Amino acid sequence: MNIYIETNFVLELVFEQEQYTSCEQILALGESGRLHLIIPAYCLAEPHEKLMRQAGSRRELQRNLETELRQLARTASYNARISSIQDIASLLVRSTEEEKQRFIRYRDRLLGIAEIIPLTVDILREAATHESPYDLTPQDALVYTSVITHLRQNNPPISCFLNRNSKDFDNPDIVDELDRNNCRMIPRFDHGYAFIQARLQP
Repeated sequence: MNIYIETNFVLELVFEQEQYTSCEQILALGESGRLHLIIPAYCLAEPHEKLMRQAGSRRELQRNLETELRQLARTASYNARISSIQDIASLLVRSTEEEKQRFIRYRDRLLGIAEIIPLTVDILREAATHESPYDLTPQDALVYTSVITHLRQNNPPISCFLNRNSKDFDNPDIVDELDRNNCRMIPRFDHGYAFIQARLQP
């Protein structure tokens, strides 16, 4: 069974968000060989860029917090109460490093088992034609075009496209085109895991 995943699958794991357990289980099934994970190459680059942006925002917030803490520390009645705020500043630093390490770990696991859809000239050209008709961002157009190109080339008997938020690809024409290529769009990772489990049962 072919399972197409995208950027939010990686981010769900990296940030340990509410559906990351389902993503971990899907990844484990891929590692066991019970399903075939497929991911556009762009979706392994995009999370890195998001992590870098977030790290910059957190560094700026940390600097601002430290500036305010130094001012508060000069007030006797506040001095004993700022330790919890210092813990927050410390957490910002630790969380950035921990997320970076999780990204590297999950990226390596995916590279070890998943099929990577290369970002070709043809995909770049077709993606540009999908933005306006399907109301897609340039990023989502690249992801969708990568998936639909792979589906056309391989014509799998059954597959699904897992993503995090239906609004990203919530277009009847997109759903219909995926359906015509034997691919079901599932906008929740936990629902995707249930779909996979139902079809893997003997």
